[in-house]
Amino acid sequence: MRPRQLCDFEGVWAFRREIVEAQGAPIFVLGQTLWSPGEAGLVCEETGVLQKPGHPPMQVGRRTFWGPDLSVRFADGRVFHQVPGLGGAVSHWCDPDQYDGTYDFSEWPAFTVVWRVRGPRKDYQMQTRYWRRGDLSDERETRTD
Repeated sequence: MRPRQLCDFEGVWAFRREIVEAQGAPIFVLGQTLWSPGEAGLVCEETGVLQKPGHPPMQVGRRTFWGPDLSVRFADGRVFHQVPGLGGAVSHWCDPDQYDGTYDFSEWPAFTVVWRVRGPRKDYQMQTRYWRRGDLSDERETRTD
């Protein structure tokens, strides 16, 4: 497998995210991610619908900026982390919480990102699976059961 490059991400992707809090039922987000050209790399825009048991569905979204070296910044410009081109571990300290993540590109062009977040304010694991929009796996990937 060759290392991932910024151009590998450009385009429209579907995603399915599962968030499991230390105390609580799983939360799911189904959505779309668009990586499009920006001033210094790609703009990554996620939009989706969050489904939490006992609550009405809610629209969610976020924007990050990806640099040519696979560095990721939040919408406000703060550094988030750098994606390892071959996959692997990443981390981010967001005082007072620690974010430890893993990128898995072994099933490219689908890939998975897992974040484990621990601290006094947060305690959850979040797993997101991305795949190219229109792949045959669309139907299988969008299930929430």
